[in-house]
Amino acid sequence: MPRGIPAPEVGRSIFEITIPLERTVDVGQTQYGKRRVAVGLEGSVAGPRLTATVMPGALDFELTLANGTIEIEQTLVLRTADGSYVYLRNAGTGPNADDVRVVLDFEAPNASEHSKLNSGSYVARRELNASAKTLRLRVYDVSSVEVGTKNAIAIAKPTGAPAQPWNYRTKSASERQGEMLMRENVTLAPAQSVGASKRGNRNIIPITGGELSGRITGKVLMGGADFQNLSPPATIDAHYLWQADNGEIIIVRNGGSFGSLVPSFETRVDGPFGYPQRGALSELESRRGTRWRGAHVLRERGVSGARQR
Repeated sequence: MPRGIPAPEVGRSIFEITIPLERTVDVGQTQYGKRRVAVGLEGSVAGPRLTATVMPGALDFELTLANGTIEIEQTLVLRTADGSYVYLRNAGTGPNADDVRVVLDFEAPNASEHSKLNSGSYVARRELNASAKTLRLRVYDVSSVEVGTKNAIAIAKPTGAPAQPWNYRTKSASERQGEMLMRENVTLAPAQSVGASKRGNRNIIPITGGELSGRITGKVLMGGADFQNLSPPATIDAHYLWQADNGEIIIVRNGGSFGSLVPSFETRVDGPFGYPQRGALSELESRRGTRWRGAHVLRERGVSGARQR
């Protein structure tokens, strides 16, 4: 919303999303700011516009900048009463934790009764209670709201603060696959097919856990998914978390065409894997000048620990 995000309450209340949390993780000061991540369990959606279940594995990425401004990115999947899946990838901001407004973006099946969610303007009031392990989004339809200076917030980033990338990193023409540094053995839940939607044929494969070996040893945490767009050329945009054996949390983004994914990472800058220290995640940057370009993460995938490929 380039003119600013209006106060959600000036719109029409349509439903409330309630998500109990499996965990909240304070990642620390990363290359973008102070990062916290919440991982959701099964939740609920209730209201006059929609009744649904929130599927386990929702991710809420919270970034606090030097001036106190908060930026939010979320991924979650809903399962409606008729069995349809709806994918949401949301973004929001606020001057502080007491006023965080999130713009919702829905990908609902074009052929379903929920297709109206694919258009319109929807804003939620976000409330995260880490001690109670709950995340609540009170959602409003603001399609008919005229955004103005009295009901909107516009946020300025501190000088020099790097922008978070919205899209996954793509490799340059000069990049070539390098040595293998880590191996993932990722366990998956059954696919959640949205089908034909406003951005193509959407399919989601939730990540339920896994193991990590190689330069870093640890585990893949429950949460996130392979968010696939099966319309040609088919692509994957995966969001998920690693936890190293020493407890460090690493945010992983793995995207690209099938069979040619490009990983990128976010972790605390003063930790053993952080930039600019010469840790496992920064060694290639020190040698090559570009973070992890040419590095290779081998990924094996199984369903509930079974078949690997």
